[in-house]
Amino acid sequence: MKIAVIALGKIGLPLAVQFASKGHEVIGVDVNEAVVDLINRGIEPFPGEAHLAEKLAELVPSGALRATTNYADAIPEADVVVLVVPLFVDQDAKPDFAWMDAATDSLAAHLTPGTLVSYETTLPVGTTRDRWKPQLEAGSGLFEGVDFHLVFSPERVLTGRVFEDLRKYPKLIGGLSKTGAALARDFYEQVLDFDERPDLARENGVWDLGTAEAAELAKLAETTYRDVNIGLANEFARFSDKAGIDVYQVIEACNSQPFSHIHRPGIAVGGHCIPVYPRLYLWNDPEATIVRAARARNADMPNYAVQLLEGAYGALTGARVTVLGAAYRGGVKETAFSGVFDTVSALITAGATVQVHDPMYTAEELIALGFIPFAEGAKSDAVIVQADHTEYLGWGEAELPGVKVILDGRRVLQSDSWPSATYIAIGQGQRS
Repeated sequence: MKIAVIALGKIGLPLAVQFASKGHEVIGVDVNEAVVDLINRGIEPFPGEAHLAEKLAELVPSGALRATTNYADAIPEADVVVLVVPLFVDQDAKPDFAWMDAATDSLAAHLTPGTLVSYETTLPVGTTRDRWKPQLEAGSGLFEGVDFHLVFSPERVLTGRVFEDLRKYPKLIGGLSKTGAALARDFYEQVLDFDERPDLARENGVWDLGTAEAAELAKLAETTYRDVNIGLANEFARFSDKAGIDVYQVIEACNSQPFSHIHRPGIAVGGHCIPVYPRLYLWNDPEATIVRAARARNADMPNYAVQLLEGAYGALTGARVTVLGAAYRGGVKETAFSGVFDTVSALITAGATVQVHDPMYTAEELIALGFIPFAEGAKSDAVIVQADHTEYLGWGEAELPGVKVILDGRRVLQSDSWPSATYIAIGQGQRS
C-alpha cells in the first residue's frame, strides 16, 4: 500500500515507522521543515522514543519511508491517509480545531478516489461525522462512502513506548459505513502486530465499535476515567493528611481485592491526554458534574502541595525552593500541562525564590521554559518533587545541602535519606 501519515510528531512518526516496517510505502507530511529534513536523513527529530532511532536508520535509506512538507507529493493516489494532527483545548475547555482544520483542508485539496482516511487524534464525539466528513467532501468534490471512506481510530499509546503499546492494546475503529470499517480493519491488521492477551474477553486485535461516535467516546471515556480516578485518590489523600492516615497503605489494602482500582494521588496530572480529554468530554457533556469536579481537584493539587510545604516550613517569603522535575512525568522529556508551571507560580506567589531542576533538560532549555535552573550542590531551604525521575531516587543531602523541608509530590524519595530535613508527602498523614 501507499500510506500517507499527516503530522510527524511523537505519535505520528512512530506510526509512520510502524507502517513502513510492515513493507508498505509510507510518506509522512509535516509543516516543520526541520523535522522533515532530519527524518529524511534518518535522524530522529526528538529523543526518548524506544527503538525509533534504529528503525529510522533502517527504513529511510531503504526508501520505505520519507517525509515531505508537500501534500501534493503525499496524498494523491494514497491507499490510506492517517491523520494525527494535534487538537488543542483552551482554558474554557473549548476545542481549538485550527491546526486540524488546516490539515484537513490541505488533505481534501489533494484527495483522490479510493482512499481510506483515518483520524487518530482524540476528538469530541461527533467530530468525524459532523466536521471532517463535510469538510473533506467540500474540499475534494468527492463523496464519503462512495469515492472515499472515513473512519475514526484513536491512538492509545504513550510517548516513549509507542511500539510496545501498539502491540499491547486492541486497535479501536469506528467507521461512517460498514465498507469503511471493513477497509479500516483490513488496513490495521496489515500494519500492526498484537500480543496475546489472555486477560481480554476477546482476542487482541482490531476491534470494530460499530460507529465513529462509539470509537470517539471510547478514547474520551478511558482517559476521563483515569482523571476521575486520580481525582478521587487526591480527595482521599487530602483527607488522610487531615486525619493522620497514610493513604498509600489504604490504597494498597483496597486494591488487594479485584473490584478496587484506586490510582495514585500526586502533585499534578500532566501530559497531552489526561488533563485535556476530560475537557473534550465536558464540551460534549457540560452537565457531567463528576468529571468537572475531578478535573478541578486535580488542577488544584500544585497549590495544595505548596500549602503543605508552608505548613511544615512556615512562611515561604524569601525561601530558596527547588522544584525537582520540569517534565510532566518521570522519564519523559515533555512539559505539556506539566505541574511544574502551577507549582512554580504558587511558590512565587507565596514569596519564594524558585529554581527548577530536571535531568532531561539542560540549563538553557529550562531558561527557555521560563525557569531559573538549579545546579546540584547549591543550597536550598526547601524542595518539592514534581516529577518522579529515577535519577532522584539516589539523591540526598549532598545534592541538596541545607534543605529543611522536602515535599515529595510523587512519593518516590526515601525519608531516611534526609536525616536533617523534615520529609512530608501528599497523603502521608504524618511528618517525619
